[in-house]
Amino acid sequence: MTELSQTLKDIAEIGGPVVLILMAVSVGTLAIVLYKLWQFRAAGVGRHRALKDAVAAWDSGDRTRANQALERSQSYLAPVIDMAFTQRAADRLTSEAEARFSRLERGLGALDSVAQLAPLLGLFGTVLGMIEAFQALQSAGSQVDPSILAGGIWVALLTTAVGLAVAMPTALIHSWFEARMDAERVIADHAIQTVLAPQATAARTDAIGTPAHA
Repeated sequence: MTELSQTLKDIAEIGGPVVLILMAVSVGTLAIVLYKLWQFRAAGVGRHRALKDAVAAWDSGDRTRANQALERSQSYLAPVIDMAFTQRAADRLTSEAEARFSRLERGLGALDSVAQLAPLLGLFGTVLGMIEAFQALQSAGSQVDPSILAGGIWVALLTTAVGLAVAMPTALIHSWFEARMDAERVIADHAIQTVLAPQATAARTDAIGTPAHA
């Protein structure tokens, strides 16, 4: 742990303020990711087995089993489906589901911003480093030492490397969160539409409306 902290300190001293900013951003990003993982787990994201059983039972016309299965559900969508069992307002149900999605998606915009801006911030640090390197080269005058330029360039490129190191995993994690939320929306929409238009009701309607053949 001591070696890691010393390495980070050395990188910050070499890279300058831009690397310090990127390190602070990476700490904030990690905090957001850990919070979102906890929030998803606490809300039961992806854990919809009992909810799906309830919807399937409702679809088949077994209202008692549907309510029993829904009571066992730990999904954050359970209140929405419970409301769907008693109400027929599709717009209201969709709005309730979207309100829950909005709470789960809070903070994902910050991850997207980090994924986009971290490389640019690293590039900005590289440009500043290159300017300093060429200024040092100019100050050397006729006594030009190639090591001065080479040292300045690799120090300048360090900020770009740090920016990419922050941006790449952040972009990957953000894409994963977005994919999970897209899947949640599909599940919610399918459940709501199934409850509002169950097959059992449609089958009874067809049976009543079908004329008897002589």
